[in-house]
Amino acid sequence: MNLDTFNDQVKGVASLENPLSRRAYRLVTDRGWLSRDQVAESLELARSVAAFHLEKLVDSGLLKVRYQRLTGKSGPGAGRPTKLYGRTDREFDISLPPRQYDLAGSLLADAITRADSDGMAIGEAVAQVARESGQLAGAQNPQQQDGSARDVALIEVLAQNGYEPKVQGRQITMRNCPFDNLAEQYRDLICRMNFEFIAGVVEGIGELERYTPRLAPEAGYCCVRLDAS
Repeated sequence: MNLDTFNDQVKGVASLENPLSRRAYRLVTDRGWLSRDQVAESLELARSVAAFHLEKLVDSGLLKVRYQRLTGKSGPGAGRPTKLYGRTDREFDISLPPRQYDLAGSLLADAITRADSDGMAIGEAVAQVARESGQLAGAQNPQQQDGSARDVALIEVLAQNGYEPKVQGRQITMRNCPFDNLAEQYRDLICRMNFEFIAGVVEGIGELERYTPRLAPEAGYCCVRLDAS
């Protein structure tokens, strides 16, 4: 998750700190599209207070608006459309340290589908899918001929995926496992998935000649490290 995305996620969650904002959000979530007057009446608030909290939720990305005539009439004399508030489809998911269980779920689901259709062992399917996904993540960054630019791109992609990479001498260590809880339960499978995904990122960016991934389990770190050639 990049910094802008993280800041947006924090802003969205923080907007629910106020109890009235939480009540307004829950009301809209439970009942669907509501006007300021409906929210004010249901929560026994002044209309201006309800409007303030609703607009704050819109600004943070938790609610969205639409305009609709509630009378059911149209044409001249039908009155102005009413501003209604509804929940957005946007997802807010913050974990500290960062976790990427949605990515893990996607990789594992794709691997199960491939294993079923191609008659592969699940471990091999997970390795293939993770490598391909890592390659795609790395290839989305512009290919740079300059080695230092590729190094920066590599760090950025690993950071965006929750690994918290850190250059230590001639190594890049990963201070966080984005699939930590899964790794505790299914260590061999998840460590292999981590290895292949990171190797794919390195390959996608074009850094395989500069960095070699290896498994190096250590408490407090992801099981994968990158050694500089």
